[in-house]
Amino acid sequence: MNKPLQDKIALVTGANGGLGTSVTRALLDAGATVAGVSRNIQQADFADSSFAAIQAEISDPEAALKMVNEVAARFGRIDILAHLVGGFAGGKTIAETDDATFQHMLDLNLHSAFYVLRAVIPRMRRAGAGRIIAIGSRAAEYPGPGVGAYSASKAALVSLIQTVALENKDLAITANILLPGTMDTAANRKAMPGSDTSKWVQPASVASLIVWLAGEAGKDVNGAVIPVYGQGL
Repeated sequence: MNKPLQDKIALVTGANGGLGTSVTRALLDAGATVAGVSRNIQQADFADSSFAAIQAEISDPEAALKMVNEVAARFGRIDILAHLVGGFAGGKTIAETDDATFQHMLDLNLHSAFYVLRAVIPRMRRAGAGRIIAIGSRAAEYPGPGVGAYSASKAALVSLIQTVALENKDLAITANILLPGTMDTAANRKAMPGSDTSKWVQPASVASLIVWLAGEAGKDVNGAVIPVYGQGL
């Protein structure tokens, strides 16, 4: 079986979420050793000797740095960062959005990425190589009414990843971001009962794209903002 990521060390944030489970399994299947991070992740979540569960709250800068240092100390390096952590809040106009909701969206969708990137990038630069893939949202480019805080935080994430790509293009480090439409996850099915899920984006499709970007075939893709909108364009 082809193992395009054999001997690679992958750090996956949000590793046991609706998308994270598919991404973690895909990376493991591709031969990577995966350090899976989440608030409540357990070693038993993935029955694979190449998986390590790490509990952390990465929206806190000190906790994010501690987590990255722990992964690097345990495995020696970080070759791949798949940043999947994010959250959604909607239903109110900008005029109705309270401070706590806006701050929460920034913490989940922007600050967590910034803290992890700030800790991981120096290690990748010292190694002279690395792959960074983040998950944004279609809403970053096509905001809608009632989701202003979410859309703004995801749009800022796009800018952050593009900046990382520019700042590290002198080395073999790439940074790209995927913008999925509605994902076919258990949480989304529960939140939107009765929807036509046949047109939703499959987590396995996103996971396959992440594996491709993380491998040798994806080395020439850098700074890309990749739409993954599904069939319901």
